[in-house]
Amino acid sequence: MPAQKIVSPERIFFEAPREKKFLIGNEAVGEAIKRANVDVVVVYPVTPQSEAAHVMGDLYAQGYIKDYYRGEDEFNVMSAVAGAAMGGVRVFTATCGPGTLRAFEMFPCWAGERLPIVCAFMTRGVNAPLTIQPDNIEIGWLADTGMLIFHAEDPQEFFDMILKAFIVAEQPDVHLPVGVCVDGFFVTHTREIVELPPEDEALPPYDPSVSPVVTMDMETVPVRHMKDPFVMKSNYISYNAHASWQQEVRAAAERSRKYIAKYLGSSVEVIHPEAEVLFMTSGTAAAQARVAMERLREEGIDIGLAKIKVIRPFPDQEVIAAAARARTIIVPEHNITGWLAREIKSRVSDNAKIFGGPRVFGGMTMPPEVIVTETKKLLAERGGHLGLTRPLVAARG
Repeated sequence: MPAQKIVSPERIFFEAPREKKFLIGNEAVGEAIKRANVDVVVVYPVTPQSEAAHVMGDLYAQGYIKDYYRGEDEFNVMSAVAGAAMGGVRVFTATCGPGTLRAFEMFPCWAGERLPIVCAFMTRGVNAPLTIQPDNIEIGWLADTGMLIFHAEDPQEFFDMILKAFIVAEQPDVHLPVGVCVDGFFVTHTREIVELPPEDEALPPYDPSVSPVVTMDMETVPVRHMKDPFVMKSNYISYNAHASWQQEVRAAAERSRKYIAKYLGSSVEVIHPEAEVLFMTSGTAAAQARVAMERLREEGIDIGLAKIKVIRPFPDQEVIAAAARARTIIVPEHNITGWLAREIKSRVSDNAKIFGGPRVFGGMTMPPEVIVTETKKLLAERGGHLGLTRPLVAARG
């Protein structure tokens, strides 16, 4: 085991000096796990997550992970890490796309069992014809499993969010799984500067004694975890047990807000909050929207950006506050369904000012030029006075 000293989360997150390294997103995952004091990692390689899976094996060989193996398939992996978490250890895994879908049964089980597993989702296309290209449609499907969901824009956020996810997940009044999502390839295989705290410092170990659900070991046998199966009792008992527990899972997610605010800051980052036109987006779409915003502002369009970092619990009040002044809200997304636009529309009362798109999917990139062109087209159709500080020229250009 490499010599590491245990330091406070605050030290690693905010106080420790940071060294710059040139990393792809998958390598940033390894750097996070190197400092996370993880007990068990089980993974199954699937593109574009495969390199992170290989890095986990290297970290095990170096002694940073206490136990590691490659599962037989994604469902096997997610079942195995559930068992490990029930045993009271800190667990990490990763998957994406078809792997997410193959393992999907386990995610609401993780939440219902109150397991603080951290899973990195490097999202990709799942439809036929086969594609391994970027697409984040699976985030929308994961949103109602009961887990917390963070959406990172770049390798730096990916690194930071994974480390912080363990501390948020393991709070006694939270104790829920966290999915840390990125848009595959755009982040996993993009090399950027990532600022890292010292690698000889690590998070405090997980303390299973604070779990709200009894851990299972040789002295605390599984029957004490489950008591008697509810299905063997009356329907009345079964219904009420499951209904109350599902409400408690959602209540735990609400309780996570204070820890998310403490460690991640605001769940919504807003640039030019006074603007009359606002891009509201998440993940790598925020990076392209930021460039588009700068170009449009140079042309005299009064436009800002709200980047949503946390999908669950959804930052209702922050989104409502960001949307309050804007007369037009545009939601660029890397999926065909527009799950983020739906989330925003369900919170903002004036749906008429919210426009889903542009959307790209199936592996396409979203150049800022596309966002610029679509924004100009929309504003021209809505009336040239909206969001303009001077007349718009070549509105459809």
